[in-house]
Amino acid sequence: MNRIDETFASLKQQHKTALIPYLTVGDPDVKSTLDIIHELELAGADIIELGVPYSDPLADGPVIQRASERALKSKVTIRTCMETARLARDRGSKLPFILFTYYNPVLQTGLDTFFEEVLKNDISGLIIPDLPVEESEEIRSRAHAAGVHLIPLVAPTSHERIASIASEATGFVYCVSSLGVTGERSDFYSGIESFLETVKQYSHVPIAIGFGISSGEQVARFSKICDGVVVGSAIVRQIESNIPLLEKEETRQQGLLQIREFVAQLKG
Repeated sequence: MNRIDETFASLKQQHKTALIPYLTVGDPDVKSTLDIIHELELAGADIIELGVPYSDPLADGPVIQRASERALKSKVTIRTCMETARLARDRGSKLPFILFTYYNPVLQTGLDTFFEEVLKNDISGLIIPDLPVEESEEIRSRAHAAGVHLIPLVAPTSHERIASIASEATGFVYCVSSLGVTGERSDFYSGIESFLETVKQYSHVPIAIGFGISSGEQVARFSKICDGVVVGSAIVRQIESNIPLLEKEETRQQGLLQIREFVAQLKG
């Protein structure tokens, strides 16, 4: 059974909602990413999105763009990101890992090699934000054969496409909370509740919400109506602000602890 399915099934029995942190692999370096994954798990994270740094991240706001720039300077590639999942597993992590990547790095890797690496590195799910559902048949069939979930994004502007996107989803449906790119927000799309209800009508898998969620209060709000909540930019910003501490061995644990405490507050 896929680790994502196991996690959502276990949380449902406990009447709990999944907290799904996102981080950019290699920001500020791979060793720090591995340490941060450990801290996220201690803080109560249920699933982790491993972001592949990309030079033209169309869906990402300035915080994640800066994280990608830092990681790319360290020569982090899509293979590095997948290998990081295996290294985290070797260090004892039990969490499901989702690879968040744009399509070009997948294409450059080659689909055969890509899925070999996905399986070798024990990755449970894929999110490819610039791959429309109408053009995803080959990736979807390969993911299905590998037992890996291709998780679709659905936005309030999807309108008549919501039914086709949600009905074919595996793992969970990633519901975009706001129009535009990622980034912390105080306000969300005005019809967000009705949008989520519409997605639920067509989905046979859990739904999670992301884009802009940055506080414990917002996590609590959406936990009442979703099966999972994704937090990205707010965590990446915490990592960014703690880089000066992470770079020095004598202050490294202090920086890691601050990241853990922030995520623990989101978990509530």
